[in-house]
Amino acid sequence: MEYSKKIKLLREKLFISQKELADMLGVSFVTVNRWETSKFNPTIKAKKKLNDLFVSNDINTLGGKK
Repeated sequence: MEYSKKIKLLREKLFISQKELADMLGVSFVTVNRWETSKFNPTIKAKKKLNDLFVSNDINTLGGKK
């Protein structure tokens, strides 16, 4: 599965909007939207924050394994 689709799927599992995810990560809504539409790739720092968020909420990480 593409990284962008994983971000969207995991965000939806948390029942949060792109804006809410952006606020949690300290990025703009536009940035999250671009990640989910494959127009932009998250930085390593952003990927770590995403992973930490999903792990802390007991959701499979973006790498596919916990």
